[in-house]
Amino acid sequence: MQTPTYAPTYLAAELRLPTNWLDYTILAIYFVVVLGIGFAARRSVKTSLDFFLSGRSLPAWITGLAFISANLAATEILGMAANSAQYGAYTVHWYWIGAIPAMVFLGLVMMPFYYGSKVRSVPEFLLLRFDRGAHLLSSILFAFAAILIAGVNLYALAIVVEALLGWPQWVAIVVAGAFVLAYITLGGLSSAIYNEVLQFFVILAALIPITILGLKKVGGWGGLTDKLTATHGADFTTAWGGTGIGHANPLGANWLTIVLGLGFVLSFGYWTTNFAEVQRALSAKNLSAGQRTPLIAAYPKIFIVFLVMIPGLVAAAIVPKFGSAGSGYQYNDAIPFLMQELLPNGVLGIAVTGLLAAFMAGMAANVSSFNTVFTNDIWAKYVVRGREDGYYVRFGRLITAIGVCASVGTAFLASSFSNIMSYLQTLFSFFNVPMFVVFIVGMFWKRASAKSGFWGLLAGTVTAMVNYFVLYKKGIISIPTDQGANFVCAIAGFVAGAVVMVAVSLFTKPKPVEELQGLVYGTSSPGMSEAPAAGDDAWYRKPALLGWGAVVLAAVCYIPFSL
Repeated sequence: MQTPTYAPTYLAAELRLPTNWLDYTILAIYFVVVLGIGFAARRSVKTSLDFFLSGRSLPAWITGLAFISANLAATEILGMAANSAQYGAYTVHWYWIGAIPAMVFLGLVMMPFYYGSKVRSVPEFLLLRFDRGAHLLSSILFAFAAILIAGVNLYALAIVVEALLGWPQWVAIVVAGAFVLAYITLGGLSSAIYNEVLQFFVILAALIPITILGLKKVGGWGGLTDKLTATHGADFTTAWGGTGIGHANPLGANWLTIVLGLGFVLSFGYWTTNFAEVQRALSAKNLSAGQRTPLIAAYPKIFIVFLVMIPGLVAAAIVPKFGSAGSGYQYNDAIPFLMQELLPNGVLGIAVTGLLAAFMAGMAANVSSFNTVFTNDIWAKYVVRGREDGYYVRFGRLITAIGVCASVGTAFLASSFSNIMSYLQTLFSFFNVPMFVVFIVGMFWKRASAKSGFWGLLAGTVTAMVNYFVLYKKGIISIPTDQGANFVCAIAGFVAGAVVMVAVSLFTKPKPVEELQGLVYGTSSPGMSEAPAAGDDAWYRKPALLGWGAVVLAAVCYIPFSL
């Protein structure tokens, strides 16, 4: 989940990279390939299902890599490295407890309902389970959040490009927005997904050299931990040190708020209801591939933390008091600082391309999910109904252009926030958590009435906003950090949404049982009983094995950081 603490609101002026013609050639080749994929994908777009969900035809390994790439935006890369430079090994929580359990839950429990019901979006599932009120409200909230988050990615890209390459911010915003618009408008979701697969490997090619050369510079993992223990204390390289209830720590959160706020409420809210992720699983060729999409993605997610955490730790070890005013660097500067210090030309071009690829992947995921929800869930359901299929493909391309333009606008809106990563995390607590509570109650409680979905979603959203903007920002309740406040607000929004859903359900009629088939746990529909395709019944492709294997592996990874 994209939940770092610090945002790249600006970078140190001395971080300008010594790029040359070789680096710019690599960058140009990447942009040519991106557009080429868009033109190639255009040939496969014949229907609205092709444009919005790739015709539900993609194999699991493609959708799995796209799933993780859509999440691996450069706001996360820079922010998690910053998190590590400031807080140390606490960063692992955002991956091993703040992602893996929720990704496995999505694959094993929720994807049969999503895919089996043949919905085209997450809000459409709420239409089937609840009513038009819940559907319309969730569609509007998601569309609004998608544009805001896409704008955050654009603005963060502009900051980094201005600092590292010297491009004016507005140039970086317009150029990146134009390229994302071009390849999504051309090839729809297929273009976005195939580019995300490419971007995944480009991102790895950028991060792996930084991590390896960084470790070499500080004498390996042993040298790194010795230096950090001497300068930051023993807890800096552990996952749970100092998180006891009543103990103070820089993160401003104890083990209980980490487990409940991050590990359950925020994590499950993000991974199970964020359509920018779920859309990749819905584009898979069958139910088995749809289930395996987040499960395949879970394995690289487990290990990517090392590629963003170690550079942050290395920066903290190399520069005394890295991130403080006296050091000359912000925490956000960790990866750009190592790029400048360690990478030769050519490799430097790959690293810059990797950062741009990550920003574009994050923006494209939100734009492609926005055009699907706006077209199918708002325009086709409530504004212009019953038109021929080609009309909605054309409108989808139009609203993509409008969405990108709106993202450019919200990119400049993001510039008014002193900490856009905290701003991004706050958006998740406002929009994803309330939707999750509606899903989880509606999916596991048959008695939840049609009206309860709308009121639960509204109550959860309003409560999270009130807790943040009134109780926390006005100082009525004292929470040490914005990150800790986000955990608390998410928990409050979840509880409020659940309580209101139960109360409304007790005073309104439930939906008839026959209308809940395939929508509530314990029921089934024809789409959920789909037989595995040839080869999908192999033991190594079984979703349960993949899912529980990821959970066990994440738990094992915690051991060396918990001693």
